[in-house]
Amino acid sequence: MELIIDIERGRKVAELLYSRFTEVGIHGQKGMPEDTLPAGMVKGSIEHIKFITLTVSIDYQREAPALWNASRRTFEDPDTRYLFDPRALHETPFTKIVIDMQKHKLSKKPKKDANIWRTIGVSFYKKWNGNPINFLEDCNWDAPTILKRLKEDIHQNNDRWIADFPYLRGDKIGPLWLRMLRDNVGITQIRNLGKVPIPVDIHVARATLATGVVRGLFRGRLTELYKYVRKAWFESVKGLTVKNKPMIALDLDEPLWNLSKYGCSRREKTTGFCPVYSKCVAQKFCIKGKISIENNKVDVQT
Repeated sequence: MELIIDIERGRKVAELLYSRFTEVGIHGQKGMPEDTLPAGMVKGSIEHIKFITLTVSIDYQREAPALWNASRRTFEDPDTRYLFDPRALHETPFTKIVIDMQKHKLSKKPKKDANIWRTIGVSFYKKWNGNPINFLEDCNWDAPTILKRLKEDIHQNNDRWIADFPYLRGDKIGPLWLRMLRDNVGITQIRNLGKVPIPVDIHVARATLATGVVRGLFRGRLTELYKYVRKAWFESVKGLTVKNKPMIALDLDEPLWNLSKYGCSRREKTTGFCPVYSKCVAQKFCIKGKISIENNKVDVQT
């Protein structure tokens, strides 16, 4: 197995994708599934912060559009809106939370998702007065500290030590949460976001492979590929600017996701033939060869 990271190619892809995404969109898309607010919610409000925080915590093995649509419906329903209130989560029996998270298909794995959701909500209620902003302030608004605390903060429950932030502490979801707090909620106080790795999922990984920024021979688990993808974009953005600010890896999360979701995911797995090639903004970087990602297993021959 031998993969190379092409930083120079990555720089060109980064500049192209970011500019096209913000100007005209990629494959007709200029937004993300989490961009639309539930009816009645005010952008940047504490309700918005809790909505983003709790929903992204169960963003694993899910189709993002379906997850965020379900979360919006859950918030808009007066009978299930309490699920976004940390105090109510603390006071509500777990069995009811499990049932109510299924009403609008918010949970895909009923007990597991309900446990993640409730644990995070109760952690914010007991330690941070129900407000994630208090946690961010306690981390001095420093992105690496926030990610570290997400992984390390724990509490005791019946003689067991439990993580305060299950799944929100993950290598994908933690950075994704910070990116959403910046881009969706509009929080500008978070510092050192340039030190945060790009949140890698199947789409970011596939787009990175399809553009040849990471290429070569590889056969293994998808998670083993992630370190190459993180390094590729961390290095590729160095020295680039966007809107008179240094470009950071997080800036490429949305463009890469849309490139794959509506383009690269339609590639023929063995030859690399793509039916939307002629209309793709990144066509000159499209690399031929085998890119197969199935059931968390990857086979790359490019």
